[in-house]
Amino acid sequence: MNQKLMLLGDEAIAQAAIDAGISGIYAYPGTPSTEITEYVIQSKEAKAGKIRAGWSTNEKTAMESALGMSYAGKRAIVCMKHVGLNVAADPFMNSAITGANGGLIIVSADDPSMHSSQNEQDSRVYGKFAMLPVLEPTNQQDAYDMVHYGFDMSEKLGVPVLMRITTRLAHSRAGVVCIPSRPQNEIRLPGDHRQFILLPANARRQYKTLLLKQDTFEKYALDSGFNVFTDGENKSLGIITTGIAYNYLLENYPDRHIPFPVLKIAQYPIPHSLVAKIYNSCEKLLILEEGYPIVEESIKGFLNTGKTIHGRLDGTVPRDGELNPNIVAVALGMNDSRGKDIPSVVVSRPPSLCKGCPHIYSYNALNEALEKWSKGRVFSDIGCYTLGALDPFDAINTCVDMGASITMAKGAADAGLLPAVAVIGDSTFTHSGITGLIDCVKDKSKITIMILDNETTAMTGGQDSAAFGRIEDICLGVGVKKDHIFVLDPSPKHHEENLAILRQELEYEGVSVIIPRRECIQTAIRHHKELKKAEAMKIEI
Repeated sequence: MNQKLMLLGDEAIAQAAIDAGISGIYAYPGTPSTEITEYVIQSKEAKAGKIRAGWSTNEKTAMESALGMSYAGKRAIVCMKHVGLNVAADPFMNSAITGANGGLIIVSADDPSMHSSQNEQDSRVYGKFAMLPVLEPTNQQDAYDMVHYGFDMSEKLGVPVLMRITTRLAHSRAGVVCIPSRPQNEIRLPGDHRQFILLPANARRQYKTLLLKQDTFEKYALDSGFNVFTDGENKSLGIITTGIAYNYLLENYPDRHIPFPVLKIAQYPIPHSLVAKIYNSCEKLLILEEGYPIVEESIKGFLNTGKTIHGRLDGTVPRDGELNPNIVAVALGMNDSRGKDIPSVVVSRPPSLCKGCPHIYSYNALNEALEKWSKGRVFSDIGCYTLGALDPFDAINTCVDMGASITMAKGAADAGLLPAVAVIGDSTFTHSGITGLIDCVKDKSKITIMILDNETTAMTGGQDSAAFGRIEDICLGVGVKKDHIFVLDPSPKHHEENLAILRQELEYEGVSVIIPRRECIQTAIRHHKELKKAEAMKIEI
């Protein structure tokens, strides 16, 4: 028998997430979203189901941890207020390109009128920006139902789903009919082991896939039942309304009889055929939406029926890739002056780690240490070491954004994928990795972190690294145990010693930090030349 509960909008989302089989909720507190996570933290059902529930250091680490849990095949939800989505924007935008494995929902709670916020930004802009499906519930029951629907859609289409709510929905209460809960997903790694590695070649391919899914997203929006057209006898006006604004319309008609045609939009992308139906049957339109005039602007764009509009949307200009003078010439009806294709005899030369690079020996040791476990356990980051994804190493399984290695490995470990390994560089560690390490220490995560210290910011030309000379102190300072911090010399003569330490720490059920340290071969060569030059000048003097 279905249970009926009196819930806040936030609580309806939280209960739905529990019932939908989440394995983790990640969030940073911020009104009006805070109660979602608090509800799960306090839930006896969540505790009984061993759902990971707690606060992350910031919205970025929360988003990445949820993405890591999704990578491991389990359902995750990440919650924040609208300005928190700015902090999480890097992994959020890139998650549209990586896609999702286990169901992944991002809840962003907007705050119109700035009751407790710095601005009134509309999270639907981020949804459109990332080209992801967006759900906007009209009431608490919608919010509950949409969570179940959103997780199913996320897994069927292989993409994250954004849910946008506003303060009034989050903090008002109504009766909600709940359905029986489903079990949590089992661990299931991505079928494509390169799906989450956003090297340019992969990212370009997956971006094309995202573009091809746009029509499917719109079809889902058309068929889901959340977008509803209701005809009316008075065609002098047509009303298009979204989310909670629909309730404000209803309140002006106590008998619920609205004489005008009404289109309620609660799922995006905007269903063009439904909008065209009301547009073409009414003399004028009134658009009611909470937040920015997103629907209004879109309608003024795609229903400009007086003139043909050419561009990226109709294929006159390619939808992806850079423009160039030739593409513009063809769009203008001029001759195609594209040069000949590069002959196939010219072999592609992908980038590779430099000869003598210390990362080579770190990956050799890591690969050997992980031989007893299945592949798919190494979460990497942005830097030279991302090239460990390529042959002959095939050593890493993700590369999403700066700092995501530690937090994604944490999320995967929370999901039960053990051992989970994070690989991050010294410069990236101070850029965005420390906050993730704090989360790991706070939660006593079972994670092995390798900070590949080549004593410089090598990928961008050898700039000084903010981590130089202080990595161990930082790790100690945030609470990593001293006897689980190891500094290694990544060179062939120390291979067996390094391998023994890696094998030992992969078995450790806690936070372990391993720091392979040797100067970048390129900066070492440069420093050697500078030293020789200085010595020569002294001799001349």
